[in-house]
Amino acid sequence: MIRLRMAEPADLDRVVAIETAAFAGDRLSRRSLRRYIGAPSAAMMVALVDGAVGGYGLMGLRRGGRIASLYSIAVDPALGRRGVGRLLLQACEREAAARGRTLFTLEVRADNAAAIALYQRLGFENYGSIADYYEDGEAALRFRKTLFRPKPLTI
Repeated sequence: MIRLRMAEPADLDRVVAIETAAFAGDRLSRRSLRRYIGAPSAAMMVALVDGAVGGYGLMGLRRGGRIASLYSIAVDPALGRRGVGRLLLQACEREAAARGRTLFTLEVRADNAAAIALYQRLGFENYGSIADYYEDGEAALRFRKTLFRPKPLTI
């Protein structure tokens, strides 16, 4: 069973472990991850898989802005291909829309075919690239998606 919620300070050790296992480079530091948990300018969602943190999604939310930017999304490699990343991304989209954001943006390694396919399946469009974006010189592809604020139900 997979459950999604906002990250809490007690999740930090697992989030750092997932960051380390998921990325060979361009990792967020423990200090940065700790700062983002609960920060008003960010939102970090975690996926609980069988009760343990199995992945996280982190987005930036500038105060008063209309754009949410996905900073990072990572899943414990042992949990790959179970839909955890998709659920985290969808949860981030919902949270961004609930906070009044109308556009969701992200950058992804140009050589990350699995992530690119996921973003495209979920309706993101490629709108450019940035050469030499990652520390190893790899380019980033830029993606965006228009978000719609959920309307309250009326009875």
